[in-house]
Amino acid sequence: MASHRKWLPGTRVAGIRPPALATAALTSVALLSQTATAAPSEEPKPSLEEVEKKVDDLYRQAESATDKYNAAKEKTSKQRKQVDTLLDDVAKRTEKLNTAREELGSFAAAQYRTGAAAPDTASLLLADNPQDYFDQTQLMDRLTTRQKAAVDDYVTEQAAATEKRTEASQSLETLTTSQTALKTSKADVQQKLAAARELLSQLTAEEKARLAAIEEEQRKEAERKAAELAQQQAAAEAAAKAAAEESSSSTTTGTTTTTTDSSYATKAAKAIAFARAQVGKPYVWGATGPGSYDCSGLTQAAWKAAGVTLPRVTYDQVNAGTTVALSDAQPGDLVFFYDDVSHVGLYIGNGMMIHAPKPGAYVREESIYYDGESAIHSVVRPA
Repeated sequence: MASHRKWLPGTRVAGIRPPALATAALTSVALLSQTATAAPSEEPKPSLEEVEKKVDDLYRQAESATDKYNAAKEKTSKQRKQVDTLLDDVAKRTEKLNTAREELGSFAAAQYRTGAAAPDTASLLLADNPQDYFDQTQLMDRLTTRQKAAVDDYVTEQAAATEKRTEASQSLETLTTSQTALKTSKADVQQKLAAARELLSQLTAEEKARLAAIEEEQRKEAERKAAELAQQQAAAEAAAKAAAEESSSSTTTGTTTTTTDSSYATKAAKAIAFARAQVGKPYVWGATGPGSYDCSGLTQAAWKAAGVTLPRVTYDQVNAGTTVALSDAQPGDLVFFYDDVSHVGLYIGNGMMIHAPKPGAYVREESIYYDGESAIHSVVRPA
C-alpha cells in the first residue's frame, strides 16, 4: 500500500519541495530571465536640428551669464580699490588720532607734576565720551589756547577715524556680496558651456558633417540678406545726396552734417582698423584682449583705440550712444542682438560686422544676419 506524506507548514523532506514553493521558484526564474533579456527603455535621440538649437541656446545663455560675470567683476574691482583707499585713510586717521592723544597726554602729565587742582586733560582722555566732556564750558575756561587746540584736534580726529572705520566696514560687506555674485556668475557660465560641449561630443562624424552643412547654408543666407541691406543703404545714400544738391536752402545744414559725419567716420575708421587686426583671435568669455576677447570686450577695445570710452558690458553699451535705424547704420556703429541684449558686433558696412561670436570660435567678419533678422535688437552710434 502506497504511503502518503502530509505537507505540514514548516516541514521539508530532503530532495523534495512543496508544490507551491516549486511553482513560485519557477515563476521567479522566468521573470528574472525576461528582465535580463528585455532591452532597457531609452529616450528617443534628439534630432540634429534640436541639438543645434539646444547648443545655440546654451551659448546664448552662457554669453548672457558672461555679461553678468563681467559686470560683477568690474564692480568688485572698483569696490576693492575703494576698500583699499578707505583702509589707508583709516590708518592715517588713526595715526593722527594717536598724535593728538600723545599731545593731550603730555598736558595731563604736566598737570600731574605741577599738582594742578583739576587734571582736566587726563579726565578728557579717560572719559567714555570725550565730546560730552568737551562740551562742558567750565573745562574750556581752564584750558590754555594751546591746550584748546590740542583738544579740538583730538576730538576731530576721533570722530573722523570712527566715521572712516564704519565706512570701511560697510564697503567690506558690499565687496563680499559682489565677490559672491562673481563666483555665481562664473559657475553659471561654466555650467552652460560644459552642457553645450557635452551635446556636441555626442554627435557622430556624419552628424557633425551635416551640422556643418546646415551652418554653411545659414551663412550663405545671411550674406544674401547683407547684400540686400547694402543695396538699400547705397540707394538711400544716393537719394539723400541728390536731394541735398537740389536744395539750395539746405547748404548750411548740409555742411554741418558733413562735418559731424566726417568726425564720426574718422573715429569709426580707427575702431574698425583695430577690430580687423584682432580677426583670428579666440573668443574667451570675460576677456578684453589683447590675446582674446568676448563680444563686448572687443567692441570696448575697438572704440578705445579711437579715443572713445565704452562701458564693459553689452547692456550698458547699448545705452552709450544714439539709437539709429538699421537702414541708417554706418560703419563703426554697434549692432546688438537678442531680447536680453547679450551680444554685440561692430558694423563695418555692407551688412557686415566684426565680432567675437561664441566659445570655440574666433573673431571674424560676418553678416549681421548670422542668426536671422529677428535676432537683431538695435543699432547704436557710440560717438
